[in-house]
Amino acid sequence: MDVQLKRGLLDVCVLAAIKNEDSYGYKIIKDLKPCIELSESTLYTILKRLECAGMLTVRIVEHDGRLRKYYHITQSGVRRIEEFKDEWKEVISVYRFVTEEDSHE
Repeated sequence: MDVQLKRGLLDVCVLAAIKNEDSYGYKIIKDLKPCIELSESTLYTILKRLECAGMLTVRIVEHDGRLRKYYHITQSGVRRIEEFKDEWKEVISVYRFVTEEDSHE
């Protein structure tokens, strides 16, 4: 899979994982597991990129004597999910065009 396409898909998956409630790294990985496997290092790279892009914010909370980062989606992050849905319609259209030849063989 194209690296840029995969990167975009992973970004949107992470945003979708925190769309309904704030979450933290381990829980995001667990929530995404049925869809896609992510290593911690990959996830934290994505989270940092999304934070720098203004698509999420971070708050630090003490939990069981340790500090835990909770991630919150911003309006920009919600818009990115909606943009992805629109873009995906185009990707599906291209896929159908490309695979149409296969169905005629």
